[in-house]
Amino acid sequence: MEKQTIGKSLDSAAGMNNQKNIENNKNNSSVVINRVTDKFSDSKLIIYAHSLLGDDTIVVQPAEIINVMQFLRYDKLLTFDMMIDLTVVDYLGNQQIHPYLSDLRARFEVVYHLYSIDKNHRLRVKAPLMEENAFINSITGIWGGANWFEREAWDLYGIVFQGHPNLRRILLYEEFEGHPLRKEYSKTKRQPLIGPRN
Repeated sequence: MEKQTIGKSLDSAAGMNNQKNIENNKNNSSVVINRVTDKFSDSKLIIYAHSLLGDDTIVVQPAEIINVMQFLRYDKLLTFDMMIDLTVVDYLGNQQIHPYLSDLRARFEVVYHLYSIDKNHRLRVKAPLMEENAFINSITGIWGGANWFEREAWDLYGIVFQGHPNLRRILLYEEFEGHPLRKEYSKTKRQPLIGPRN
């Protein structure tokens, strides 16, 4: 139920401006961007896309991340067989940097960097998340190597990856309180002291 609510709220917030942005950027886009936007042209799944200075980027509805990633991984013209990196950006107080973040009332973006060994092309995929709904489906079923990246994003930013096989802290100890790369995390915050474990 919550995933559907997220998708609907982001859909309605994005409006028709995003389709116009995609169409405007399409003329200057790469083969990768054109392939993805053509595939999902009948939906509001793609929020924004660009190929600025060869830096291919798409912004997608978080509720549809699995559909997008499966297409990117298994489409014969794309074959993104390697997930290079996954990280999170916290835009607290800076949502105006990207107009769609303000439109969507999103605080976070989960950012994926993909590469195709066979085709030698790259793509950045971004999924904006609202603070009150900071969760997204795990992509570990598509790229097993996403496992530790998603655990790190949970550990440091508090993003919940639904369906992850073992979502627990990876850099900090389990009793650690909070998520230290969130912008509001206090640098003077005290943590519980944990004694030796035998």
